Amino acid sequence: MNDNNPVWVIADQENCNLLPVTPQLVGQARILADVLETSVEVVLLGDGVGIHTEKLFASGTDRIYMGNDPDLGTYHSEVYTDVIVKLAKEHNPQIVLMGSTSAGRELAPLVAARLKTGLTAHCIDLSINQECILEQKIPAYGGEITIVCPERRPQMATVAQGVFPNPFPGERRSGEIVSVRGPFLFSGRIQTLEVVTEEPGGIPLDTASCILAGGAGVGDLDGWNQIAELATVLNAGLGCTRPAVDEGWAELDTMIGQSGKMVSPETYLGIGLSGEQQHMVGVAGAKVMIAINSDKKSPVFDQVDYGIIDDCRGFVPVLLEKIKQYKEKQVSCR
Repeated sequence: MNDNNPVWVIADQENCNLLPVTPQLVGQARILADVLETSVEVVLLGDGVGIHTEKLFASGTDRIYMGNDPDLGTYHSEVYTDVIVKLAKEHNPQIVLMGSTSAGRELAPLVAARLKTGLTAHCIDLSINQECILEQKIPAYGGEITIVCPERRPQMATVAQGVFPNPFPGERRSGEIVSVRGPFLFSGRIQTLEVVTEEPGGIPLDTASCILAGGAGVGDLDGWNQIAELATVLNAGLGCTRPAVDEGWAELDTMIGQSGKMVSPETYLGIGLSGEQQHMVGVAGAKVMIAINSDKKSPVFDQVDYGIIDDCRGFVPVLLEKIKQYKEKQVSCR
């Protein structure tokens, strides 16, 4: 039975910039809350974050608990956990959603442990069943499984950017802002001494219209470098599966899939990967999908629009050469 307590979203921001996953979660929270006939509330912590309230209301928020303080400007796991747990115990949300970001993946289990409740990570869908319980879907065992938390509250889940669409903003929506005031207690066990921002190389996966993703089938670092060159020639984003990260060919933040990024390019080209569910769920939003694999029985061919049966280590160099020749011909014709 529905208890009519609110659905919460914990806003995620970096350097006072609201991450795209937050309004996406608010849009989905609005859908869940409408089924439950309750409200959507957002916890917004940081310094100078008041500029985001209008967007959050337009996305479907009814109330914002805003901690707008210099002490909250830099993410601090202990402080953020204390603030969120205190608010949750006071207002008793029935659902709490967080982004599967670097901060969210740390913060969510800390909050869940303090509230003595369950947490489902990397969800790919959220819905309300007939018993008004949150159904949380994750990829597993080559398909999907549904997880529920029928006894404990709040029901908690993390979701990656791109799983849910950006909400259609209701420009005339407004809501209530509740100030969250300090003092915010720092234990001193963890201190932020310096924040160093690393500039990503290549085309960002979040905005790339064409994405190449490489897997274990590329063979070695030389094979990976060929794929990287192909991505450069095609002006495409370069992603990967878990084996490429484990081998040290690619960085963790370029991994696509359940525990990585969710992307929606116009064109996706999977090279030397088998089509495991944990990866393919991350490219479900692609418009056209192509795969290159030497095994004609590979599961990846059941999930793409076009398949090329060939050893990518031989195919990619030929493709590279042909593209370069085509581009040179185009330039010479001008």
